[in-house]
Amino acid sequence: MFQDKQIVLGVSGGIAAYKAVDLASHLRQLGADVHCIMTDHAARLVSPVTFGEITGHEVAQAMFDHITRWDVGHISLARMADLFVIAPATADIIGKIASGIADDMLSTTVMATKAPVLVVPSMNTQMYENPFVQENMEKLRRAGYTVMEPDAGHLACNTEGKGRFPKTEDILEEAEKILTGRRLLKGKKILVSAGGTREKIDPVRYIGNRSSGRMGYAIARAAYMEDAEVVLVSCTRDLPEPRGVTVVYAEDARGLDAEMNRLYDGADGVIMAAAVSDYRPSVSSDRKIKKEDHSSLDIRLELNPDILRGLGARKSHQFLVGFAAETNDVIAHGKEKLERKNLDMLIANDVSQPGAGFNVSTNIASILYRGGKMEQFPIMSKDELGRIIAERVAEGIKKGSC
Repeated sequence: MFQDKQIVLGVSGGIAAYKAVDLASHLRQLGADVHCIMTDHAARLVSPVTFGEITGHEVAQAMFDHITRWDVGHISLARMADLFVIAPATADIIGKIASGIADDMLSTTVMATKAPVLVVPSMNTQMYENPFVQENMEKLRRAGYTVMEPDAGHLACNTEGKGRFPKTEDILEEAEKILTGRRLLKGKKILVSAGGTREKIDPVRYIGNRSSGRMGYAIARAAYMEDAEVVLVSCTRDLPEPRGVTVVYAEDARGLDAEMNRLYDGADGVIMAAAVSDYRPSVSSDRKIKKEDHSSLDIRLELNPDILRGLGARKSHQFLVGFAAETNDVIAHGKEKLERKNLDMLIANDVSQPGAGFNVSTNIASILYRGGKMEQFPIMSKDELGRIIAERVAEGIKKGSC
């Protein structure tokens, strides 16, 4: 997503300027052509030589230094940018931009660009919470700038609070969203489930399945990248929470059923990617069952609620998506499930195929639609498939609202 993109990185005079070196390095490693602008105060904290070595370009600092051709620096950088990132963004540079002040290389170039601008605030907590700073950030948002929330934690001034420079991977993800997202789900509420349910036998044992939850997490992330308001109901705590996504946890099928139904009415699109155990023990023990007390163990099972069928039965405006993990007659079983559970779309895969089963980072899928349409996809990463699913859900919601 960053390959051959022209990224202008503005570095203002916060102590977190040294962390921007890592950001510049990662952008270049991902294929971006990075051009750095530093304020005079930033250059007192980190040498421009460092950014020059990392980016492979001379750092722009003073307005009229090193003019070698009649292509004024701030204008040429403003024109070339696919994305303009200001990291760290101090209260000073935020205030200048919000007030229309252009009195140095960085503020002048930002004023001249038509590229999307990502602002990454980093400062002392009291400065960040200052009402003038908050008002200035809100002005930037209203003007179409993307302003990230800083992290909370230990600050350079030896205090604790909000104002830390965000993790590099979070900034990269926000930059990716700006560059690749088409805002297909802007204003829409998307509900996703993920992971395999765990049906309790006793406090240490359960009946479960091999689902890792990666597919559901990839869909939730892809929906967020398309500007959706996303809630992920997860049956696993083994994966990092996707940035920008509200995560609610459930353990067993009944807990998942309760959460999905609680959130269902407010959702525009619902993707049931969780692998729900069909059965649960009729009786579970509150204490560990000791093998010394039992030469054999019989566990009687009873049916769990069919969550997806229940959602389909009370569907009103929702675009409802299910999954079918099969080992034979995948398309036939998928079509039958699509109709029986009143779905709008179903992703079917043969989990016996290499690269399409559980606990792998790839998938091979067929997407079935009401009316008989079908799309088949070769092996691809779950992130790639997640983006396709988010796109198809956006199309389905749009058709339903016409």
